[in-house]
Amino acid sequence: MSDVRTNASDVRTGGSEAGAGAGAVRPGRLKVYLGAAPGVGKTYRMLDEARRRASRGADVVVGFVECHGRPGTEGMLDGLEVVERASCVYRGGAFEEMDLAAVLARSPQVAIVDEFAHSNVPGGGRNTKRWQDIEELLAAGIDVISALNIQHLESLNDVVEKITRVPQHETVPDEVVRRAHQIELVDIPPEGLRRRMAHGNIYAPEKVDAALANYFRPGNLTALRQLALLWVADRVDEALQTYRSEHGIGGVWETRERVVVALTGGPEGDTLIRRAARVADRSAGGDLLAVHVTRSDGLASGASHASLARQRRLIEDLGGSYHSVVGDDVATALVEFARAENATQLVLGTSRRGRVERFVTGRGTGETVVELSADIDIHMVTHERAGRGTLLPSRRRTLSTVRRIAGPVAGLLLPVALTFLLDLDVARDRLNLTSEALLFLLTVVGVACIGGVASAVIASVTASLLLNYWFIPPVGRFTLDDPNALLALAVFAVVAATVAAVVDRSLRLARRSARATAEAETMSSLAGTIVRGGATIPALVERTRETFGMDAAELVDEPPGEDGVTAVPAGPGAFLVLRGRTLPSSERRVLSAFAAHVGSAVERARLAEAVAEVEPVKAADRMRTALLRAVGHDLRTPLAAGWAAVASLRSQDVEFSPDDRDELLATADESMARLNRLIENLLDLSRLQAGALTLDLRATALEEVLPVALADTPGVEVADLEEVPAVLADPPLLERVIANLVGNAARHSPAGSKVLLTASAHAGRVELRVVDRGPGLPPTDRDRIFEPFQRLGDTDNTTGLGLGLALSRGLTEAMNGTLTPEDTPGGGLTMALSLPFAEQVERAGGAGEDLPSPAPRP
Repeated sequence: MSDVRTNASDVRTGGSEAGAGAGAVRPGRLKVYLGAAPGVGKTYRMLDEARRRASRGADVVVGFVECHGRPGTEGMLDGLEVVERASCVYRGGAFEEMDLAAVLARSPQVAIVDEFAHSNVPGGGRNTKRWQDIEELLAAGIDVISALNIQHLESLNDVVEKITRVPQHETVPDEVVRRAHQIELVDIPPEGLRRRMAHGNIYAPEKVDAALANYFRPGNLTALRQLALLWVADRVDEALQTYRSEHGIGGVWETRERVVVALTGGPEGDTLIRRAARVADRSAGGDLLAVHVTRSDGLASGASHASLARQRRLIEDLGGSYHSVVGDDVATALVEFARAENATQLVLGTSRRGRVERFVTGRGTGETVVELSADIDIHMVTHERAGRGTLLPSRRRTLSTVRRIAGPVAGLLLPVALTFLLDLDVARDRLNLTSEALLFLLTVVGVACIGGVASAVIASVTASLLLNYWFIPPVGRFTLDDPNALLALAVFAVVAATVAAVVDRSLRLARRSARATAEAETMSSLAGTIVRGGATIPALVERTRETFGMDAAELVDEPPGEDGVTAVPAGPGAFLVLRGRTLPSSERRVLSAFAAHVGSAVERARLAEAVAEVEPVKAADRMRTALLRAVGHDLRTPLAAGWAAVASLRSQDVEFSPDDRDELLATADESMARLNRLIENLLDLSRLQAGALTLDLRATALEEVLPVALADTPGVEVADLEEVPAVLADPPLLERVIANLVGNAARHSPAGSKVLLTASAHAGRVELRVVDRGPGLPPTDRDRIFEPFQRLGDTDNTTGLGLGLALSRGLTEAMNGTLTPEDTPGGGLTMALSLPFAEQVERAGGAGEDLPSPAPRP
């Protein structure tokens, strides 16, 4: 048996302990023992810790523990104070639940509360779920130790059902468990758990064979164990990231493989993504992340937005995540992102530049990343575009420090070097003054392109003086009073200033274009996140933090007056606050756009809350209007017929024969019975909507309910049902569901056509099908037929209130079943009613304390 523990800082709604005031109670800490399946030893370990804490002097009480008759577990209760349970009565049965009020009144240091996901018996306490009871204990400052199985986590509930084919009706939100101060995985190999089961250490001998053959199959246990390990691994990773952030740790800790692939938007991106995915797949649990750096210096202009969008879809299809960050230097931004994500490997494509371009523009991003990577492994992946790309723009689009130094130096040295070359005998014999002047002018233009205006002025003055002294007669002395010399100097200065101004303007335009492109790309990436469903407020805030490379980001009511904090408005009464580096004004403009999106999300959330509050009122109003319309005819008709029959019988003016009297009495009786059915349907529908319908679920054979259900609908053809197992249902309610379905099918069947009723068993459920040969329904109307007061396909208004199918679906779902319309082959409509095996549910409940029979819905 192995343990995996995770710790995290206590996070609770309502602020931190310090912010709650000096007299506030410190919230209690929660520890959860998590198991992959029942019987791994969670309760035993929980009680063992309780005994150890008590032996060290801690005030420990047992609020609720379920031992399931296991002697070893019961023995662990010796010496521990146990709070008496609260008794409650439900559906005629006596039940025991944790006495929350008694535990709060006792106010111990530590409370042991088993079965974290348990649903309390209705009426047995003030909360419907035990985890809500635990929240109250924590709020009162009581530390709680509890236990939970992986199948009860909300995010994994459907996955576990697919694996085990056993539905789990008791769940707890993942966030509630993640807020625990400590989570300890109680792990045992499947073979060991099955041996423990076979030796009778978990359940009674009569339940062992059934459990081993069903829920505790080796494949099921292996899959559940992997789910538990991966869920806890994610929790450990979150805690590790929090610790690294709090302690400012930038080095890579190779706790798990995390592969980052760098995308430029070029055609090689697909190759890089697939290569990185293969690298990540080599290690179980490896993460795959793709990152695109949006630059403000112009290199981002070579990216294809269509390619990035396609590559984003590819990375998400492969189970990875896409990220976009802003950075002036691509190599530095890539390495910083990789370190922030604790990446172990970084995948890049080899340069698309040819040899000549690499020689001219210097080393590329890949070489710089290798130099900066330190403990991150770098994969340089070749591709078909390597060395074959078109000439990229210069890697530097602004005057760097090197160019600002090199320009003046070149302005002084290049004219001197040219003078030395032109003074050689070979050059003097072949070149005249015009050629020499043009070469000096070309040198000045070159210097202007390198260093801008200041360097161009230095070069023009130097070149004109050297040309005047060495090449314009009389050679060997300055002739500044000569008009030709002054004209040459002026021409040199004008040409140099003009070229430098053009270069300067082109650089400014390039910077603006590059900035606009970078901003557009960043906003496009944000828009893609919103379109793909990542527009929740926490997702947008995290996206903002990641994009701008900040340490933290949050949404607050008032901006804090702290150093190193950037705050921008995000709607009325809301501010987006980022902590980390100081943002330049150009990035603040993009940040304002991000804040606007966050503000829109906040406003949408407020509107959604308002709509959610109004919707029940609108639904009740629609129901009330529909009810009044229906009552105007459907309730009045049987009432009028019964009233007329009774009035006729009471009349003294007419002498009725015995046959007439019997007919009038039958009319009155039929009218009252019809009126009673309509009222019962209305009341039952109201109880369903209010959640107050009482159920008595038990093993029910279809042969028991069909005679009563089909009594009012003669001529129904019933297939052989002897091989169909009993279902878990409330017999009277199941009779009403079948009667409504059969009556609806008979009403829409053509004359001379019989309604067919068949049943089959599959995957732990019984499916009862009511088949008619009527006109059927188009797919667009299949949800509407279950709305109250709908009579789709009826040709008159004498067929009832339209409650039959609505009530049937509500009753079916209350019994943990489903009711689905299907097409009848050859024409017509089939209503498929599915309910769980009674035997399977009982067996699942016997397999462990965490697999109860489907509880009735109050």
